[in-house]
Amino acid sequence: MRLYELMLILKAGADEEQLEASIGKISDLITNQGSEIVKIDKWGKRRLAYEINGNTDGFYVVIEFNAENDATFEVERVLRITEEVVRYLLVRKD
Repeated sequence: MRLYELMLILKAGADEEQLEASIGKISDLITNQGSEIVKIDKWGKRRLAYEINGNTDGFYVVIEFNAENDATFEVERVLRITEEVVRYLLVRKD
């Protein structure tokens, strides 16, 4: 297993309960792929450098997890079609 870092920008227009539900859904997706979450770091609401799909603010979340390479393909596929996700970046940490 390798260590990965996933940075998410979620839509900031949602209330705290909806944001927690979105983070929970994404963390469940990661653990259902046979991965283990090391750390979830919520940075909070921040202003975006430029407007993305009509959003000027975003809620930033960083998730570190251990996973096999094949598990990351499914995580990325689901993140691409999730409405709450404005942008994401998944990198392998060395």
